[in-house]
Amino acid sequence: MHAVDQHIPFSEHGSFVVALNDSDDKHQYAYGDNVKFVISQERLADYQSAAAFINSNGVDMCCIQHEFGIYGGRSGVYLLGLTRLLKVPYTIIFHTVLAQPDPIQLSILKRLADRAAAVVVMTKKAVQLLRSVYDITSNKIKAIPHGVPDFNKLDTAAVKENLGLPPGKILLTFGLLGPSKGLETAIRSLPAICAKHPDVQYVILGKTHPGILRNFGEDYRTSLMQLAKKLGVQDHLIFISEFVHERKLHSYLSACDIYITPYPNEAQITSGTLSYAVGAGAAVVSTPYWHATELLRDNRGKLFGFNNDQHLSSIVNELLGNPSELRSLKRNAYRYGLSLRWPKIGKQYAQLFKAHIKTEEKPSLPEQALMQVTSSLSRTLTWKAFEV
Repeated sequence: MHAVDQHIPFSEHGSFVVALNDSDDKHQYAYGDNVKFVISQERLADYQSAAAFINSNGVDMCCIQHEFGIYGGRSGVYLLGLTRLLKVPYTIIFHTVLAQPDPIQLSILKRLADRAAAVVVMTKKAVQLLRSVYDITSNKIKAIPHGVPDFNKLDTAAVKENLGLPPGKILLTFGLLGPSKGLETAIRSLPAICAKHPDVQYVILGKTHPGILRNFGEDYRTSLMQLAKKLGVQDHLIFISEFVHERKLHSYLSACDIYITPYPNEAQITSGTLSYAVGAGAAVVSTPYWHATELLRDNRGKLFGFNNDQHLSSIVNELLGNPSELRSLKRNAYRYGLSLRWPKIGKQYAQLFKAHIKTEEKPSLPEQALMQVTSSLSRTLTWKAFEV
């Protein structure tokens, strides 16, 4: 929003935000004044009311951020209650594109895309999936990379001292903690790394994912601590349970010698944390999930096998023992990251919005049956019920 604001002034044009709440309490979060409407995630009527609110407030273009788990109903079907009532064009940004969606997920995403003025994804792989799996026409798809802050280069030694990090080599992973992040692999690689580089510290920065925390507390973080203790590397592991804002995150990325993303699943179409690391000019070592294979090509990073701690330790030891190669990775990442800076990405979005605000209203699609079926809690969902 701030990036687009540089090209289409947000408040000057009367723009506003519609927020999604993960509870029925509309006052649960202290939103800023730019949030003019709040939707409770599992209230279908709120989505319909939001559409009416948008239609009646002089909106030229609606930008929808789509991710699974944000919208209510099975597979987020309640979002259709908003889009089918909109009388203004909308652009939808798909943060995840599944290679093997179930029939309901496929149907919902196709309907969202069919009515959209434009569909935005962040990787070439996502473009290919939209064409081949979801049968979305190429002229509707726009690829815009994940943006990163306008980072400045910082003095590594000074930043380490300011953050209170110990002297020595720093490995870093950041983001919300959960079993899908593959942190066990990184911890299992530490004994072999510390044997050659005893001054290594592995920093895991981030709070536990709210959904994990709500259902399981800090059990996952505790299990990682127990694994480190079992392997005898507990003194080389630092947990920082914070949600850090961009400036402090930039400091950690500048302070680290190597940034690690050990995700265990190939089907990770976009990773904001990976984009931020590249944008800050970090030396990245990652598993070859889809986004990493694109972003780290041309010697902008190194890849290791899924769940392969031996491969990871081998690459990290090689890089820590070869400072010139480490500097080369950082230099290549930083140079490429200049093209991902938010001012440039924001300009692409502003141009896209301007190009489609005059889009003619499309005829309504037959989605009512889909809405009725998926909002019913007592009826079994079947693919047959969605055929039109």
